[in-house]
Amino acid sequence: MEVFIIILMLLVLIGVSNVLYRFVPFIPVPLIQIVLGASLVVVPLGIHLHLEPELFFILFIAPLLYNDGKHTPRDELWRLRAPILLLAVGLVFITVCVVGYSVHWLIPSIPLAAAFGLAAILSPTDAVAVGSLAGRIHLPRSLKRLLEGEALMNDASGLVAFKFAIAAAVTGVFSLPKASFSFLVISIGGLLVGAIVAFLIVGLRHLLRRAGLEDETMHMLLQILTPFLLYLIAEELGVSGILAAVAGGLVHAIENERMPFTMPNLKSVSNPTWSVILFVLNGLVFILLGLQIPDVSRTILSDPAFDNFKVIGYAVLIYAMLLVLRFVWTFLFSRGGRWFGNKSNEVPSLRILTLTSISGVRGAVTLAGAFSIPLLLENGDPFPQRDLIIFLASSVILLSLLTASIVLPLLAKKKSTTDDAEKERLEREWQIEVMGAAVRALQKTSNEENEMAVSTVISDYKLMMQQLGQKDGKTKRLPRSRQEEAGMRLLALGIERKYVNDRLESGQVSREQANYYLNMLEQVELILANKLDLGKVILKTLWRRLKMIVFVRQPSVVSGISEPDMTALRTLKMQCSQAVVDEFSERCALQSDEATEGVLEYYRQMLDRLRRYTIGSRRKDRSFDECRRELHWIAVQAERDAVQVFFEKGDITRDMAALLRRVIRNREASLYELEEIV
Repeated sequence: MEVFIIILMLLVLIGVSNVLYRFVPFIPVPLIQIVLGASLVVVPLGIHLHLEPELFFILFIAPLLYNDGKHTPRDELWRLRAPILLLAVGLVFITVCVVGYSVHWLIPSIPLAAAFGLAAILSPTDAVAVGSLAGRIHLPRSLKRLLEGEALMNDASGLVAFKFAIAAAVTGVFSLPKASFSFLVISIGGLLVGAIVAFLIVGLRHLLRRAGLEDETMHMLLQILTPFLLYLIAEELGVSGILAAVAGGLVHAIENERMPFTMPNLKSVSNPTWSVILFVLNGLVFILLGLQIPDVSRTILSDPAFDNFKVIGYAVLIYAMLLVLRFVWTFLFSRGGRWFGNKSNEVPSLRILTLTSISGVRGAVTLAGAFSIPLLLENGDPFPQRDLIIFLASSVILLSLLTASIVLPLLAKKKSTTDDAEKERLEREWQIEVMGAAVRALQKTSNEENEMAVSTVISDYKLMMQQLGQKDGKTKRLPRSRQEEAGMRLLALGIERKYVNDRLESGQVSREQANYYLNMLEQVELILANKLDLGKVILKTLWRRLKMIVFVRQPSVVSGISEPDMTALRTLKMQCSQAVVDEFSERCALQSDEATEGVLEYYRQMLDRLRRYTIGSRRKDRSFDECRRELHWIAVQAERDAVQVFFEKGDITRDMAALLRRVIRNREASLYELEEIV
């Protein structure tokens, strides 16, 4: 039961980390998850989860690298094969030699073989962390592919080097020819075993389909089991399970390309299932990393045998050596041409080389390897400075993540556009992109029952996209101040509320109609409210409802509304809209501004739509209206999701994301008002 509670808490923290990331997007999710994991240990809850390296590799690293191999373009990997091998193999062994000797010289209490082991486990870059940072910071495409390819391959070279270094430290025996031969066998064997087993699994799935077993759930189960089978079989045969998982992913990428033709429904099941699995595994990797760091740090920092400042200085110095080595290595080999897949002899810029150096972040593979260091030597003595080695590895992980999070956004930052016409063009283009995402989401929900409603909502979106595409530079821009815009909308809602209360007091509308309308205004306020005034709006809403219950003793929300009442509400909405138009027209006559004119135009359009509906449109059946309303909210949510994806990828700036969210919020409020009264 205790293990179940801990797992449940870890899953909750994954969700919390992604919620926090929405509010602080400048901090990468891995760092947030590490902090949350560490806080779970610091808080006196008695939670201590021991990291089992072998279990960690098979449970987390195997499926994550399998998925990376499955989604990494094979042509890109082949085009970048030279720099990938230079980083994944050459740089690893250069790092082992240089950093290993340096660590032994700096800290003589760490034997040379153990120092080589520390350098080896610090060599692999973390594919998960690289993917997270690259997606958020929007690194150049070639660089991103290079980093992904390096992270896929250098785990094996780093872990093999680590294995031989630790074996030498434990036994005191080391043979360079034997180690080199074993590296080739383990690496090439891992790739071959992974490819062969993957082809066998693909063949098994083909046989099952020919036998008539085309159940998507069963084939999905085979997909989930595949990376674990690849890793286990390879490790049992004495070759690299990590490279076997990567090779298996590359083989299954070929099958995925044929999947729409062989099993079209499987892809619709596979993508969301793997999305959830990867979401959970990625989060657990860094939360588990955070769980280990406090205990590791406490062991060293509280030990009087160590000078805390000196130990932290060692960690900083080791990370600096890793950065310098990576920069010098890429600089030297970039002089040879064809770097980053270029056929010309064009030399990468200093900025690209610096990005390549800082992007080599370390992660969970490094810590898992460090924890796999045995407690005792072959003669029964304690492994020398095991705790210090684990502390240095943990510190380098944190330093690499922090440096990449701070420096990469500055180096990769795009130049901002200052021309107003260009900004307006970009705003319209991104609005069209976001609406296109809504259209695609609607198309996925289409079936025989809702085909007509889907077609209607898609037509609305396509009309808006067409209108945006036809706009020119003379189009009035949306007001830039969110507070100013929200203030004008809330002022207009206040005018509507006063008008309804006046009609209620004079007996021109019933209590049920007034309550329905006032509740609708409260919901619109909540939709329009941004982070700055959301709390204020909620408090005002609660106070109004409390007064309604205490003094009027009538419910503020009616459970249903009749057709005659709905007709009266449409009339009331037209009257309220006209009252707002009259007052805002007077304001514009005295002093015009973008926010006031925008609200005035909105209410004029609302009046026009209500008049056209009232004059002669026939009421569609209720089921159609309900379906259309549901589709509108699906589309709005798809727009919000698209904005967040564009922002996290670095395609749009924070200001552009805020503007797009404001547009969506305004459209949502308009839809809500219209759907509630027609």
